[in-house]
Amino acid sequence: MKNCIKILIALMFIVSIDACDSKNTKSMTMDTDIIYTCPMDPQVVEAKPGICPICHMELLPTKKGMDEKNNDELKLSPEQMQLGNIQVDTIQNGSIGDQIILTGTLNFDETKTNAVSARVSGRIERLFFKQSGDYVAKGTPLYEIYSEELNNAKQEYLLALQKKATLGNSIVNFDEVIASAKNKLQLWGMNENQIKNINAETIKNLRTTFYSTASGYITDLSLQEGDYVAEGGMIVKLANLSTLWVETQVYASQLSQINNAKKAIVEIPDIPEIKIPGTISFENPELSTAARINLIRIVIPNENHELKPGMAAYVTIKTGDHHVLALPSDAVLRDGKMAMVWIETKQNSFKSVMVQTGMESGDMIEIKSGIQPGDVVVTSGAYLLQSEYVFRKGANPMTGMKM
Repeated sequence: MKNCIKILIALMFIVSIDACDSKNTKSMTMDTDIIYTCPMDPQVVEAKPGICPICHMELLPTKKGMDEKNNDELKLSPEQMQLGNIQVDTIQNGSIGDQIILTGTLNFDETKTNAVSARVSGRIERLFFKQSGDYVAKGTPLYEIYSEELNNAKQEYLLALQKKATLGNSIVNFDEVIASAKNKLQLWGMNENQIKNINAETIKNLRTTFYSTASGYITDLSLQEGDYVAEGGMIVKLANLSTLWVETQVYASQLSQINNAKKAIVEIPDIPEIKIPGTISFENPELSTAARINLIRIVIPNENHELKPGMAAYVTIKTGDHHVLALPSDAVLRDGKMAMVWIETKQNSFKSVMVQTGMESGDMIEIKSGIQPGDVVVTSGAYLLQSEYVFRKGANPMTGMKM
């Protein structure tokens, strides 16, 4: 009988121990649903209260349940809102930018450049201008050339003149022969005065001087004295600096703002206190797909030749006010392919929304679709919300989003 009592007591003791263990296990399981994290450094996670090893702030309890994992919304505590400087604003229709300010560079006006080419092949015996930047006036001597073809043509022309003087036109019509020889000399670049002065003395001089057919500053001089040049080969390239191009680049999102603009104001940092009116003359029809930028060209006057190609410039393009739905640029998160914002669904609860952006002006960006006037949008702290979402959910909120 005593043995039975002892066995019964032992069984009751074992049951009580199992019950305690089960209770402790359940308590530990419940405790694992609570983690402690830093609101400023969400990567810090501890199983018990303590101090953040990074910023030394007190860790706050956070409950991770299945509802949070399966919910797209993100809820923050008041402490997290304050420490993360999360600010919201009710979006309304408004105006965005009346002008765009761009940086550019002065360049030659290619419509006012001229290439002076050799009309006949030969060896360059002398260059009257030998360095880039020299100014060449139209009609001034540019180079001397030795050309056997040209010297032979001179001989033919002089011989025809002599034959006519001796024989007249009794047998051969020397007027036609002279006209043909003269025409050949003109085609090879000799002017009327040079042809008129051809005689026995000039023929002895085997060099022929050629004159500039245009005026401008030398921008390209690839030949040296003694070089051979083929017929049609370039001698110099001349640029007229009475007008210049200002070339600048704009983002694709800004193109809609300047499509209707025709005028621009150009300022030169190296020459302060002057504003030069310009005209938008060219917009590259091909967009650079890699950088999403486009070339714009503005023509400006340069009557006093005070401006030089290569100078930096600021370009202001007046576009007028655009009444659109706009947000601060910091409120929009972009990854190159898409854009999103965080909206407040209820107090301290937020949800990410895909948006389509438009033009940008200053620190504002147009929102074409995705949100409506009256939505409460996070204007400060969007990146912190993004980081917190990734930490809690283990995924990027942009993943799988479609407009």
